[in-house]
Amino acid sequence: MTKKIIIIGGVAGGATAATRLRRLNEQDEIILFEKGEYISFANCGLPYHIGGTIKNREDLLLQTVTGMSEQYNLDIRNFSEVTAIDPENKTVTVTNHQTHEQYTETFDKLIISTGAKAIVPPIEGLESAKNVFSLRNIPDMDQIKAYINKHHVKEAAIIGGGFIGLEMMENLVDFGIQVHLVEMSDQVMPNIDFELAQILHAQMDLHSVDLTLGDGLKAFRQDGRELLLNSGKTISSDLTILSIGVVPESTLAKECGIQLGMRGAIQVNQQLETNYEDIYAIGDVIEVTDFVNQQPTVIPLAWPANRQGRLVADIIHGLEASYPATQGTSVAKVFELTAASTGNSEKLLKKLGIEYQSIHIHPNSHAGYYPDASPIALKLLFAPDGKILGAQGVGTEGVEKRIDVIATAMKFGAKANELASIELAYAPPYSSAKDPVNMLGYTADNLLNGTVQTIGWEELPSLIEKNAYLLDIREDFERAAGELPNSQLIPLSQLRNRLDELPRDQEIYVYCQVGLRGYNAARILMQNGFSVKNIDGGYKTYKQANYQVKNNNTASVAKGNTTAETTSDNPELISIDACGLQCPGPILKVKETIDQMENGQTLEIQASDFGFVADIEAWCKNTGNTLIENQLQGSKVTARITKGMIGSESTNAVALPAEGVLTETKDGATMVVFSGDLDKALASMIIASGAAAMGKNVTIFFTFWGLSILKKQKIKKRGLAKLFDIMLPNGADQLPVSSMNMGGMGAKMIKSVMKQKNVDSLPTMIEKANELGVKFVACTMSMDIMGIDKTELFDFVEYGGVATYLGDSEQANLNLFI
Repeated sequence: MTKKIIIIGGVAGGATAATRLRRLNEQDEIILFEKGEYISFANCGLPYHIGGTIKNREDLLLQTVTGMSEQYNLDIRNFSEVTAIDPENKTVTVTNHQTHEQYTETFDKLIISTGAKAIVPPIEGLESAKNVFSLRNIPDMDQIKAYINKHHVKEAAIIGGGFIGLEMMENLVDFGIQVHLVEMSDQVMPNIDFELAQILHAQMDLHSVDLTLGDGLKAFRQDGRELLLNSGKTISSDLTILSIGVVPESTLAKECGIQLGMRGAIQVNQQLETNYEDIYAIGDVIEVTDFVNQQPTVIPLAWPANRQGRLVADIIHGLEASYPATQGTSVAKVFELTAASTGNSEKLLKKLGIEYQSIHIHPNSHAGYYPDASPIALKLLFAPDGKILGAQGVGTEGVEKRIDVIATAMKFGAKANELASIELAYAPPYSSAKDPVNMLGYTADNLLNGTVQTIGWEELPSLIEKNAYLLDIREDFERAAGELPNSQLIPLSQLRNRLDELPRDQEIYVYCQVGLRGYNAARILMQNGFSVKNIDGGYKTYKQANYQVKNNNTASVAKGNTTAETTSDNPELISIDACGLQCPGPILKVKETIDQMENGQTLEIQASDFGFVADIEAWCKNTGNTLIENQLQGSKVTARITKGMIGSESTNAVALPAEGVLTETKDGATMVVFSGDLDKALASMIIASGAAAMGKNVTIFFTFWGLSILKKQKIKKRGLAKLFDIMLPNGADQLPVSSMNMGGMGAKMIKSVMKQKNVDSLPTMIEKANELGVKFVACTMSMDIMGIDKTELFDFVEYGGVATYLGDSEQANLNLFI
């Protein structure tokens, strides 16, 4: 018996259902209604045509109405919108938007595949804004592309950091547009956890995206050319893309009495049938069961929609089929990085109260000795019984492969430790003999069997505050690129011979760079009677999680970071390749090469780990070498380092000496204040005020600990910035003295004497120095490293780098370092 089957919606699930229905039965009458012009288009590719990656618009049109109709003998009616459903009489009401005709059509079976629609909240000023768009279909894409070309867009804002928002961000940057991205949450890409999202934040910084987190859009001003955020921050924009998210397009279903569930999605059973017999629903419009936690949810992704389209056709034709749950496996490209995930995130597991364990590893994408290997950050979540609950990965190569393997293992019930037993293809260009998936399995096995205990990066701030015993087992040279506060250093190679230095009456928290050497150290200590826990993922995971987003609110796009200008008068350039080296390989290779170089020689090094940008900057700063270039080139980081501290005659970089220096040059006065001691700060203000009173142009450059002098108020912080706040003074009136501090009494004694002698307090001296015209400059690089925000400092403070200081020092006959 033939059936008359109506499908509402011709993209993804609807188009798949139509073609599968025809392959199963040649006699059925199949009518597909699509309210727009286009059917079966690649909506995931829309941002890439706007940015120019996909050159031909036609490549996005997977099927045309004519082609699909003829090939599958379908009655496809585009520009035809179903405006009502009558479940009792089995009819739909249709409006033809070209002829304006309205008519009814009967059905035996009905499939609702209306998808989702963009969330557009009632934002003040939106109605008068002519430059605000959302992106869901081909016409939206055409409008955005046409507007960019017609109005010569130079600056754009994206509201929302989900898949579409990030894809639009990347493509607009590729188009040469300065991009501001605003996200209400504390991270982009909500399907992965914060510490992995931080890797994406850092990559966005490398591409000069102005990223604002924890803030939302409050209003449009000036016809959309200015955005006012909830925090009071304003952003100028020639074009704004609203990418806040989507909700199921379930209006038809609601109006005809079909039961709705979470977020207004249509409720269906495992046969994809609604509460009305013979009416089915598929795709982004339906509520599904979460594969991991078995709770109802909404997961708008292409794979589930296409899978459901095939299954609903089978079900209608009596084949044994069902759709039990959605796993939520996804992947996205963010500049050079790939971010992928499957299953539940840690924050969702916490929210649902599901018990879990978490592990992080940082393997290479393939064998390190084969060219162009790059690191992957992988995270695995599993239950106490080993059930895999979720996995996430971020890297430049091979990320989606590993997540796909884990998603497959999850689907068929493999336990976390069983990942070690999966036999995966190996050759040096593609993997390692122990694939990263296997390594996750081995690491999980260690936890499940009690071979080691771990703690997560998020637990470290409280441990640091409690003065817990932190043991760094890396080599000494690695600490120059960063370390945990107040940690003790015993390299792993020396550990067995120095056990008597360790406490036996308290827990030892051991760490290396990525966790592997920390595990080895933990095993040594545990077998020698110590209570020990390894820090999961090592210092690298902690450092990534505590990354501080930069302020890129500028009108230019520049990849990378240059610490000082490169010069061409140094012919002695030594080049090395550190791509693919496992930690601590890149820094070790730099150290070994620098040790063999002469002062003034320049080293150029390439690395495939984008974290090397921050590592090499910190290493140079802490080892007395000059970083003259540090930038992103394609999928690699290129750094140029001159051995030793060089002056302005070689480059615009300057190295500050270890002790005070007094040199005469011209007719001004410049000072570098590196110290946060009260007595030295007082001396600085007295000299600066005296020089200013004599008519000199005075500049004081505050860096590192000296920045404490400029603080006027304390603000709420997190991560490493919070740690610096705990350890350092919070203003000029809280500074200690450099000698005879006497548990804080030294500073009180000096202040008491100053009061008796009618000497102004330090904060007053600072204010008066400003009134005399002294120029206060805060080192922005030091601020970034120490997590100091501009709002903490005096309002009159200016901001700059070494070049700012040098420009003034060239006109000075007094140059002090304090």
